[in-house]
This record gives sequence, C-alpha cells and structure tokens, in this order.
Amino acid sequence: MSDLTLYIGNKRYSSWSLRPWLAMEASGIPFKEVLIPFDFPAGNPRFRELSPVGMVPVLHHGKVRIWESLAIIEYVAELYPEAQLWPEDRIERAAARALSAEMHAGFRALRGACPMNFGRKPAPLAVDDAVKADVARIETMWRDALETSGGPFLFGHFTAADAMYAPVVNRFEIYELADSTPTLAYMNAVKSLPAFQRWRDGALAESWVVPEDEV
Repeated sequence: MSDLTLYIGNKRYSSWSLRPWLAMEASGIPFKEVLIPFDFPAGNPRFRELSPVGMVPVLHHGKVRIWESLAIIEYVAELYPEAQLWPEDRIERAAARALSAEMHAGFRALRGACPMNFGRKPAPLAVDDAVKADVARIETMWRDALETSGGPFLFGHFTAADAMYAPVVNRFEIYELADSTPTLAYMNAVKSLPAFQRWRDGALAESWVVPEDEV
C-alpha cells in the first residue's frame, strides 16, 4: 500500500495541497510527492492530465484517482487505520468530521481575502466583518474542541481535523488575525509539527511568485 503518489501545487500558496500532504506526512503514511507549480496564469495544463477536475491535489493509487483534499484524507485513513487520522471514539469522530467538512465548504470570506502564503512576513491586514465572523467561528470551534480534549490538538492527538485547519494557522499568523491565548497555543502546536516545518521549509525554498495570491 505504499504506491501512493500525491500531486500538489506550490507549497507557498496551495492550501488544499497542504491538507492531505500534512495528514499523510505527520501520520507516517508513505507516499511519493510530485509538485507541479502554478507557473501559468490559469494554472498548469498538466493538471488536466492528472485529475478529472484539472486541479491539485490529486492522489494516484494504481489506477485509482482521488481528488478533493478531504476525500484524499478519508481514502488514506481507510488504507492506514493505524495512523488514527480520525478519533477512535464515535462521537469524537463525528465531531472531527463535522469540523473538517465545515472547513471544506465554508469560510469563503477568510479564504478569499487572506490567501495562505508561507512567503509573507507577518503583518496586520485590515479585514471586513465577514472575515472577522469567519475568524470568530473558527476560534470558537478550536476553543470548544481543545477544552473537551485537553489539547494540544483539537482531539488530543493529531488528526485529520488538524490537517484541514493547518492553512488557517498560517493565515492567522501572517495576517495577525487572532491573539487569544488558546488560539495561539493551538497554532504553536501545529507549527511545532516536524511535518509542518518541512512544508514551510519547502515553501520558503520555492522561487515562484504568483501575483494574484499576494496581498
């Protein structure tokens, strides 16, 4: 089951690529990484060769093609149950999936105004009420989960839910969107993951700059 290949975009910007990559890397799931940069104005034509939707990330497993970050995480969680990407407890597992699904489908204001960017130096950014509402909702979810689990991650140990919110950790840091003690403690836990640091180092080593993703 080690013949997994994950195709990703630029580590500096590709938040959806980070999610399954971190889930697999931090959990010790073996896979091959192939990075195809966004070096064309409308993406890269190669994406169409790899994914039926013409976007990354996409996971190849033999003849199987899995696109969408959350679907990739679900697939590898079934392949490697010992990685414990979802909590063992049924109620906690449902809560982790709910948080992950909300991230997958929501927070459009935050995502639109504050793109993930590992190359940006932290500096405050003026945001509108819609972004502030997204930030408040995320902080509430994080706080409630951490109070229930005891931390340091949302459900105690690292899970798929933490992988889904890892790009938000970057957003909160570089745009200085949150400063509460529980939020900062959780952000530090994610940033302390060796896998997160490997992604960050890879992002900082990239030479590509995408103007539309720079704020």
